[in-house]
Amino acid sequence: MAPRNEPTEVQARMKLTVVGCSGSFPSTESACSSYLVEADGFRLLLDMGNGALGELQRHIGLYDLDAVLLSHLHPDHCIDMCGYFVARYYRHDGGRAAAIPVYGPEGTEERLSTAYGDVPHEASMREVFDFRTLTPGKFTLGPFTIRTDRVRHPVEAFAFRVENGDRSLVYSGDTGPCEALHDLALDTDLLLCEASFTHGKEDIPDLHLNGREAGEQAARARVARLVLTHIPPWTDPLANLRDARSVYDGPAELARAGAVYEL
Repeated sequence: MAPRNEPTEVQARMKLTVVGCSGSFPSTESACSSYLVEADGFRLLLDMGNGALGELQRHIGLYDLDAVLLSHLHPDHCIDMCGYFVARYYRHDGGRAAAIPVYGPEGTEERLSTAYGDVPHEASMREVFDFRTLTPGKFTLGPFTIRTDRVRHPVEAFAFRVENGDRSLVYSGDTGPCEALHDLALDTDLLLCEASFTHGKEDIPDLHLNGREAGEQAARARVARLVLTHIPPWTDPLANLRDARSVYDGPAELARAGAVYEL
């Protein structure tokens, strides 16, 4: 596994692009959570938070997505799906876009319809989004095997393990420390892990991880690489990275918008 433009002897099976990585609200450097995973011509998006739709168009066309996974229904992870509905439903060139699978917690369609507030009729979003309810378990999506489980957050929230052949990446979504994330992350090639809080500053159970806790999750699960994400603008990212590296000996870095990883 190597970042783009670095030589590697292993042929990449998956490409991960960080579309947005800011937590809670967009920063001056990044949109909110959104991550593009590609393999064998299939394009899967993990979350579409504030500002992500605009940034996504730097990497692929508006209608090139094949599926979307939403970890939970807080706006910094899903709200740009409302704008994406407009792009797909009212497409002026070529007619309405075909429905793509959108996996999310129970009530995803209702939440997005309420957020949009003025859909033409109650089934409008269903015409461009094939809503499917997430449950813990495993399913196939294009070339990927998706493993998912609930994690600890005030609303129903999921983490994802995305596998293609012998390669895998894990996205924590938003969570406090939990066994579900540990089990999904075991021996993964890359753990894309939230680190919203600062060690020694915030101590709110079942809400978010801090940098040290993200490092502990990575060390205990024996992950090959740790990428810290979902760091809000008010949190010092370098402090979180330092705290993660204090307990995790593997490669660890901060997510940044536009970064690409080849696995």
